[in-house]
Amino acid sequence: KINMDKKYKVVLNFIKDLSVETPDAETLLFVRENISKYQLGIDISSKPLKNKMIEISTKLSFKDKGSNEKKSIFEIDYASIVKIDESVKDKEELSKILLCDVQKEIYPRLETIFIDLLNKSGFPDIKFEKKVDFEKLYDERLN
Repeated sequence: KINMDKKYKVVLNFIKDLSVETPDAETLLFVRENISKYQLGIDISSKPLKNKMIEISTKLSFKDKGSNEKKSIFEIDYASIVKIDESVKDKEELSKILLCDVQKEIYPRLETIFIDLLNKSGFPDIKFEKKVDFEKLYDERLN
């Protein structure tokens, strides 16, 4: 369903920071074997800018949570500059826009960029198993 009265506009997006670390070929081969143990992490933060604008930082990391010596690290920090409608006064409403609505809008593109990066970094078969449910993440954050 299309929300006609969307209370924000994504003005621009850009990759703020990008990191891929695979120290050597041996590690690459090891990680390829063990990539199923890697987990996607998401961290969202925001800071106010001038003129009712907010910069949202959506950080994705794809890491081995285990204690393997050999590991690769993949991280992207994706910034979205968002203009918030004047009508948004409530903190609750604002945080739902930032953590949920904007994320649902930008995430498909961000995920494509990130997977592309991993593929081109020597890991051709990476897919993220589960889709990210931002509504659920948002609700869990409240409880």
